[in-house]
Amino acid sequence: MNDNFIHIKFSRSNLHNYWIRTAILKAIKENLSRFDGKMLDIGCGGMPYKEWILNNSDVTDYVGLDIESAIVYDQLIKPDFTWDGVTMPFNAESFNCAIGTEVLEHCPKPEIVLAEVHKVLKPGGVFFFTVPFLWNLHETPHDEYRYTPFALERLLKEAGFDDVEIYATGGWHASMAQMIGLYVKRAKINKVMRRLLEYCCLILLRILYRLARKEEVTFTEGQMITGLYGVCRKK
Repeated sequence: MNDNFIHIKFSRSNLHNYWIRTAILKAIKENLSRFDGKMLDIGCGGMPYKEWILNNSDVTDYVGLDIESAIVYDQLIKPDFTWDGVTMPFNAESFNCAIGTEVLEHCPKPEIVLAEVHKVLKPGGVFFFTVPFLWNLHETPHDEYRYTPFALERLLKEAGFDDVEIYATGGWHASMAQMIGLYVKRAKINKVMRRLLEYCCLILLRILYRLARKEEVTFTEGQMITGLYGVCRKK
């Protein structure tokens, strides 16, 4: 499973998630030099980035944490710790860095989660995060939020974080490609129509992805985004 998060090849099978997985991996690579020591993965799921981060950064210990009622993506991969969504089972200042990919949208009270992340980080520790913006309902009914960059920045600062940096995982071109991919792969259409659309959309999505990689995205009126990623620091 994890190979689909690290070695991502564009094909009919991943029209819906090719861009977002590529964008998240790119964002992790851009921030790899900020990771070291003991890392906490919040809402870890199958921990798809664990081995890659351990092999390509100064992280020496990778700890996976998930909610007690979390969906099991892989029977062979279990979180190192579980929690109740209120208090993490760690002492204050236990971790050098933390990562949370596509998890904050599932938190009914994100302010509690962010406060706990801030608590368990050492001074100077960084928190890397990603959230979706343009995405279908998923893991229902535990799909809580879609964040704007402004709301996310406010929540992070209120939790005590400093040096907040937030960027888009994609703009208009990527959003169109992602929406088409989601429709083709997840809409309720018959198998024949789905297969036909998969083949028809391959060229169009390649063009949109090429345009997306050159697109400059700013958080201004009228901008569309696929999602957000960023990093912040505990003082």
